[in-house]
Amino acid sequence: MSKLIYGRNAVNEAIRAEAGVEKLMMQKNIEGEGKKLFALAKKARIPVQILPKIALDKECGGAAHQGVAAIITDYSYSDIDSMLKAAAEKGETPFIVALDGIEDPQNLGAVLRSAEGAGAHGVLIPKQRAAKVTGAVMKVSAGAAAYIKVAKVPGIKAALDELKEKGLWIYGLDPDGEPYSGMDFGGGVCLVIGSEGQGMSRIVREGCDFLVSIPMKGRIGSLNASAAAAVVLFEVSSRWRK
Repeated sequence: MSKLIYGRNAVNEAIRAEAGVEKLMMQKNIEGEGKKLFALAKKARIPVQILPKIALDKECGGAAHQGVAAIITDYSYSDIDSMLKAAAEKGETPFIVALDGIEDPQNLGAVLRSAEGAGAHGVLIPKQRAAKVTGAVMKVSAGAAAYIKVAKVPGIKAALDELKEKGLWIYGLDPDGEPYSGMDFGGGVCLVIGSEGQGMSRIVREGCDFLVSIPMKGRIGSLNASAAAAVVLFEVSSRWRK
């Protein structure tokens, strides 16, 4: 199976990551970064199709494609063991993110971008009732989804139990938790982010070793899921990835 991704950053990173790009589609008379993508695709021996803007608009369903789109082989999901192996190969303690029901592709893409930037070894998403890695997610992630491992698991709670057995500590982001700045974040870490609006489910919340919060000093009581994830992801990264 194949799928479409679009946007200059997403396409550029997919080509550079050798993420199974089958064909590049470019808007006729594209300038600037578009020409660089053309050269990159040619160097990688990827077929390039030049289309009028109206035709590319149709291919992308009216999405903001920035003049470029690509057909890639369907996204290849990973698994927990591969994430832990990747950490071991780098000589690092595992750092994994678990998303408990993130349904908005924009939020998923933003979390993947932050997780990859913070050096996480992978992201877990549930198989049901959650956003999956699509072309839109690839675009929002600025191509980070081509690099970071993503695993679809039957249930987040069961996945957390597995990670606990393998020595990771589970930190759930929750408004009623202790301030994240006071946490040790020592050893292997799995950071759990709840769904938009609802937060973590009860069973997942109860499965966490620690609950952490982001103190808010303004009138707004909380951040959205992806923004909150970014704050704590980079805090964890700064603590033990020096």
